[in-house]
Amino acid sequence: MQIVETSNEGLKRAFSVTIPAKDIAARIDGEVARLAPQVRMPGFRPGKVPANLVKKMHGPAVHQDVLNAAIREAMDKLVQDHKLRPAMQPAVTLGEGYDQGQDAALTVELEVLPEVTVPALDGLKLEKLVVPVADAEVDEQVAKIASGSKNFVDAKKGKKAENGDQLIIDFTGKLDGVEFEGGSAQDTALELGAERFIPGFEEQLVGVKAGDEKTITVTFPEDYPAENLKGQAATFDIVVKAVKIAGETAIDDDFAKNLGLESLDQLKGLLRGQLEQETAGLTRTQMKRQLLDVLAAGHDFDVPPSMVEAEFSQIWQQLTQEATREEDPAAALKEIEDEKEDYRGIAVRRVRLGLLLSEIGQANGVEVSQQEMQMLLQQAAQQYRPEDRQRFVEYIQSEPLAAAQLRAPLYEDKVVDFLFDKAEVTEREVTRDELQAAIEAEEGAAPAAAKPAKKAAPKKAAKKDEAPAEAAAEAKPAKKAAAPKAEKAEKEAAPKKAPAKKAAKKD
Repeated sequence: MQIVETSNEGLKRAFSVTIPAKDIAARIDGEVARLAPQVRMPGFRPGKVPANLVKKMHGPAVHQDVLNAAIREAMDKLVQDHKLRPAMQPAVTLGEGYDQGQDAALTVELEVLPEVTVPALDGLKLEKLVVPVADAEVDEQVAKIASGSKNFVDAKKGKKAENGDQLIIDFTGKLDGVEFEGGSAQDTALELGAERFIPGFEEQLVGVKAGDEKTITVTFPEDYPAENLKGQAATFDIVVKAVKIAGETAIDDDFAKNLGLESLDQLKGLLRGQLEQETAGLTRTQMKRQLLDVLAAGHDFDVPPSMVEAEFSQIWQQLTQEATREEDPAAALKEIEDEKEDYRGIAVRRVRLGLLLSEIGQANGVEVSQQEMQMLLQQAAQQYRPEDRQRFVEYIQSEPLAAAQLRAPLYEDKVVDFLFDKAEVTEREVTRDELQAAIEAEEGAAPAAAKPAKKAAPKKAAKKDEAPAEAAAEAKPAKKAAAPKAEKAEKEAAPKKAPAKKAAKKD
């Protein structure tokens, strides 16, 4: 095998690789000899089929498999002999006109990872913004739970229903005067203003009294799940059996016991813990972005263009998807298009930070354990249907790049935690609003991301101005591996109760 470097510019490399025809032929003969005992052919005893007949029958397939294996080995040798660290998969081209019996002439182009100097971690200083959870916040959460557990009692006779009141009704739905399946129900509880029925249904019942009978007309939304009802005008004959008003919910131990807890103090303790966990997550976000800004400000090195392009493609895809969901998609798309280069700058920053975190982690022995990897694998497999989970596990286990991508976010978090431990951290108590403002300010201060102060669709994606986890794990950075995707189970379209179907509510 002959390997010759043909280009060396910056982070780009090119090579010509020649695999001799005799080596390929020898490997084909070896593979044929291995397969011959397994081949069955009329007129020959099992395992006695001549090698020349086996080659004639399976020659093209064997040649292709052998050639592929030879190319993979050549790439491994090239990387090892030249001590390369490829940024992405090398682009390998087989010379035009190649045929069996000829030398395999390959052209190999790739980009390599830059040499990154691991920074000294002495003197790293970070400020940790801490939000104490006040009793008033806990009480507010308890009140919200109580408001969602309304206890309706009968209203005074003759009371006209208002938003917030509950009706007990019978209804019969009709299309062109004919009842349709799933459009009728008895003794249905309906809270006016809760928007649980299709648009226009609840609004027409404001002002009714117990004993009233009323016919209303509504139009089913165009996106209604039942095909026969989409966009259709329908009437509903309604009998109002009762009007109820929301009673006061006493916030005491009995209230907590109705929720399955022992006491009100236990409920408050659980809610306090949730609030503390939530604010701790925001604090970590603020510290991480502060850390990344410090690292970005102190390091400026070339990054592989292919990694930047792959990272930018992910950012751009998310931006455009969010823009299409805006009220004015055309305006949102134009807005992000006008700042396309700013987002490309974000991609450069993210790749650079990812590579830097990777070097820091490797230099300091940061690792994801086998046990942690198994947990990640099992969690990821739960996203698939039961019958597809084992296939997904086998795919990850057989594809190093896919496994590295799965491992990457945890690896990045572990490197960040390592840096937190090394840093001199000072704490300062702030309010939740001040903490959120600090996070937003750090997003706006990112050196590579001159983002506008107000954005619609782009803003959410632009917030991810961090290190891509793929690069931080030194996996196949930025570019997603093609993991097998299980097909999603089809959902039933027809609702059981047409007007009460939650899906009918417009976003």
